[in-house]
Amino acid sequence: MSEFAILEGFVSVRAALKAGSRPIDAILVRRDKWDRGIAWLEHAARDAGIPFERVDSAEIDAIAQGNTHGGVIARVGPRAFLALDDLAAGEAAPFVAMLDGVEDPFNFGQAVRALYAAGAHGLVVRPRNWLSAAGIVARASAGASEWMPTAVAETALEAAEHFRARGLTVACTAQQGAISIYEADLSGPLFLVIGGERRGITRSFLDQADLLLEIPYGRAFDQSLGTTAATAALAFEVMRQRSRV
Repeated sequence: MSEFAILEGFVSVRAALKAGSRPIDAILVRRDKWDRGIAWLEHAARDAGIPFERVDSAEIDAIAQGNTHGGVIARVGPRAFLALDDLAAGEAAPFVAMLDGVEDPFNFGQAVRALYAAGAHGLVVRPRNWLSAAGIVARASAGASEWMPTAVAETALEAAEHFRARGLTVACTAQQGAISIYEADLSGPLFLVIGGERRGITRSFLDQADLLLEIPYGRAFDQSLGTTAATAALAFEVMRQRSRV
């Protein structure tokens, strides 16, 4: 593998290994680290033909970007992506989300974590996305970025056209002309676009969306929610509505 990224921590490495989301060049574990999770990791890695190496802590510290690795890292290759046609294929009421313009890898990872926990069937990203920052995103998402079926689209408009043709309602948040997420019907096939903190959703996309949503507040407050909080509120309202169907 000529180029590789580093996944840090047992949760991230286990997710990549079990999900088969990317090639794994090698797994490195601190020499004195022993527990049931590590035993499973060693067994699974060797079953998959992946080198499992016991090394000194100094070697791991020299490779890792942070200090939250817990003595476990993996050298990995690029994230594997699905085609748009294969994302949520076979689901009666697909829930697919797109994170567009999120400028911070921690926020991106936290948003993916919320979407995955809420049961989203798939994620769409642009070609230039934070999945290249594999270690940060995997940690912030608690491994969800490795588990989440993910596809790439050049633009949100391209993805919206694709999913609308498949019968999904195209939705996004807006400040004007929107309805409360608690009044909207989010139980059917849904393609939800979530914009970043600075750029948000473009006017061209708002003009062609099928459904504009707003997240009601409990008091007067003239500031928008951050991407992570907004994503969680939206995703779990979708989950709540679908649990009642």
